[in-house]
Amino acid sequence: GYSIIGTTDTVEQEFLNQSFDELIIGIGYKHLEVRKSLFERFKDKIPFGKVVHSSSWLDETATVADGCVIYPRCNIDANVIIEENTILNIACTVAHDTTIGKHCFLSPRVALAGFIKVDERCILGINSTVIDNIKIKSQTQIGGGTVVIKNIEKSGLYVGNPHRFIRN
Repeated sequence: GYSIIGTTDTVEQEFLNQSFDELIIGIGYKHLEVRKSLFERFKDKIPFGKVVHSSSWLDETATVADGCVIYPRCNIDANVIIEENTILNIACTVAHDTTIGKHCFLSPRVALAGFIKVDERCILGINSTVIDNIKIKSQTQIGGGTVVIKNIEKSGLYVGNPHRFIRN
């Protein structure tokens, strides 16, 4: 029901024309670099909105930054920080004191235990699980169903239970 009002090259002018008042980037997980580039291009020029589905639960101490999208049935616990331009797909669970970096994508039903730090531009696959006190390096992809039991200090693709490195 919404019309397309222009291209990425006309976004700033459309904002100045008051065609819209907030921006959300609707590009999926296969294009994290493009999402990041667009966010950084417009972040100081146009306010970014955030979308949290009404069926999701967020603790009052959780922080969700601008540009984030939280899909239905997510649970976000105490002292969680979700940084800019990150997407949490359906039914993700993020336990206490966890930080998810900028420009990340969590697939459906990702489960993160407490005290986790996910650096920016990471993709966590469907049904992946990360145990307590883990740090995941930027630009890492966790395959579907993977169980992360140790810090990931080298960017790349990890799969399995327990997780193992596959490739850069």
